[in-house]
Amino acid sequence: MPPGDRIDPYAQFNFLVEIDNVTRAGFTECGGLTTEQDVIDYREGSEDTIVRKIPGLRKITNITLKRGFTQDRELWEWRKTTIDGRTERRAGAIVLLDEAREEVLRFNFREGWVCKWDGPQLNASTNEVAIESLEICHEGLELEG
Repeated sequence: MPPGDRIDPYAQFNFLVEIDNVTRAGFTECGGLTTEQDVIDYREGSEDTIVRKIPGLRKITNITLKRGFTQDRELWEWRKTTIDGRTERRAGAIVLLDEAREEVLRFNFREGWVCKWDGPQLNASTNEVAIESLEICHEGLELEG
């Protein structure tokens, strides 16, 4: 990299959500892009002063999405498949964009289904946008790009 060139961090507001390769617009917030792993302490019989740390089970946090409540009922219908006992699993991605709206990073998830849906909180004394929230549990998160 030539001297003087800057590498700025990406802005957090520039993202898209894709579910089964269809872009879902209008999300104001996305969280839960987290993976972690249990740590298992292991003591070898031949060493009495050292505890080894070995990786245990992997854990993946649910993805939380929030957006303004609209007439689009597709996410509710996806949630309803689980309520009705016929869970529909889907793949998807959270796509981070740069300032030119070009894709720079992609967080792919697989085998996702809506495990929680929150309707809007209604309050007649404010003029804020009604927000719906949903959580997608899934079985894998990969960073691409």
